[in-house]
Amino acid sequence: MIVRDKANSFKLLFAWHGTILPKVVPALAIVVLISASLVYLNARHYVNMPEVPAIGFTIFGVILSIFLSFRNTACYDRWWEGRKLWGALIAQTRHICRDSHVLPETSRQLMMLRVMQFSALLRDRLRKQDMHLSQTQVALGLNDQQWHKLQNHFNAPQYLLELVQQDLANLYQQGTISDIIYQTISQHVVALGDIHAGCDRISSTPLPFSYSVLLHRAVYSFCFILPFSLATSLGVWTPIIVALIAYLFLGLDALSAELEEPFGVQENDLALDAIVRGVEREMLSSLDLELPPPVSATAKGNLL
Repeated sequence: MIVRDKANSFKLLFAWHGTILPKVVPALAIVVLISASLVYLNARHYVNMPEVPAIGFTIFGVILSIFLSFRNTACYDRWWEGRKLWGALIAQTRHICRDSHVLPETSRQLMMLRVMQFSALLRDRLRKQDMHLSQTQVALGLNDQQWHKLQNHFNAPQYLLELVQQDLANLYQQGTISDIIYQTISQHVVALGDIHAGCDRISSTPLPFSYSVLLHRAVYSFCFILPFSLATSLGVWTPIIVALIAYLFLGLDALSAELEEPFGVQENDLALDAIVRGVEREMLSSLDLELPPPVSATAKGNLL
């Protein structure tokens, strides 16, 4: 994810990296080339291209704008819901840091290390990438069978939460903690499970494919017809005006497609690496253990 200083409007106006412009430049170039060619051919009277009826083109543009706005809103809602879920995950890990002081020190450390690993495994699951086990088998308190099962489990974050809940249940059955303490800490584990389910819902349920394809084709059809509608009335201004209008429509279409998958690794996706590292640092600090360096997003979108 890119974090950029928005105070400088001039730099924002000419920003390139992290914007949608690089993704739509090829289509924009084709549209501008068509516009320039039509202007030249009309000026030389080589071609007498009939103008597209304005009323039909206007209706097409208005309808397309409405549908683009709807899709952009739906995709942004998915992005924002994902950010709220990961914000809730941060809050729950902080609650665990505070409420787990009633546990025996060994059990508290084991629980917090497993919760840290849970956040990293959830990130890897949402990105559909190989899992990264930052904690060792000994640190997570797993025997050989549990370690092997974790490495090969189809839903590793869920399995790790299940182990956390089992440990709490064992402490309660042994009389180490009371039923009130058990219920209090279990609420945080349940909340982490709800966050996991919410993220899975976003990840596994994209916008309907046929709807996205239909809108994508309509946007490109509109942009490629645009020069034929404006060439005779705008003259030499046609390439500039067409480029600006096409940039708006093509950019909204590309931006919607990017925001639709908020857990990816594109420039405008959620900074899950930084969030996971932030959770690790806070929990390790609570355990008085060595902290890893922070992960931050730069103006170029690189993770440090």
